[in-house]
Amino acid sequence: MTDTSIENRPASATDSARLAGTNRFFSATDIHAYYGESYIVQGVSLEVDRGEVLALLGRNGAGKTSTLRAIARVGTPEVRQGEIWLDGQALHEMKSHEAAIAGVGLVPEDRRIIQGLTVQENLELAQIAEPIGWPIELLYERFPRLAERRKQEATTMSGGEQQMLAVARALARNVKLLLLDEPYEGLAPVIVQEIERIVREIKEAGITTIIVEQNAVAALKLADRAVILDSGEVVFDGTAETVLNDEELRHQYLAI
Repeated sequence: MTDTSIENRPASATDSARLAGTNRFFSATDIHAYYGESYIVQGVSLEVDRGEVLALLGRNGAGKTSTLRAIARVGTPEVRQGEIWLDGQALHEMKSHEAAIAGVGLVPEDRRIIQGLTVQENLELAQIAEPIGWPIELLYERFPRLAERRKQEATTMSGGEQQMLAVARALARNVKLLLLDEPYEGLAPVIVQEIERIVREIKEAGITTIIVEQNAVAALKLADRAVILDSGEVVFDGTAETVLNDEELRHQYLAI
């Protein structure tokens, strides 16, 4: 049987021509991804300009996290069709570590803080190899709570502080595309406001961001544009303001 997975499909002149025809900083085109035989991401396409914040929204099970994981090229779900481009680089031909080197920073819902290491050690480990992003002292300026706890074992911090560390650790790399999966989940309102401040600063720094968040209104207030998924398919692609102002759209696909 012929292997048609995107990892094994060589780049072609057609790829280059297609890339030359788009001015988007990031694009994912016709992505189809599976967990085993379960068809989860069903032909998703989305584009993001440099420095934009995109809110990727939808009900539980709509395929939002799976789409982020497909972009980051982690092992699951398996992407069987589609192309993913970032700043002229073909992410669809890469493994997860190669995508990370190319500038993809995924902050997963479970944060993946390394147990037994301090805040400082978690950040230093992120910079153990090139390409390095924001200096650690700059991260402490942007995340003063982390500066106060730099010598504390990271997993003993509050959930909000661990979320800040997860974002800071991504920025410690030379990230071009930041993927935030449910950054507000389970956090107190005051911590949510702090995370929102950080995302705004990231935007001001020119870093392109895709945010998946069940708190759709909070995400939309930060975002320039929004894509809504339903059953693994794109059902809306437009401005965040449009979603905020369209009560019927929000009720139909976001239950708000």
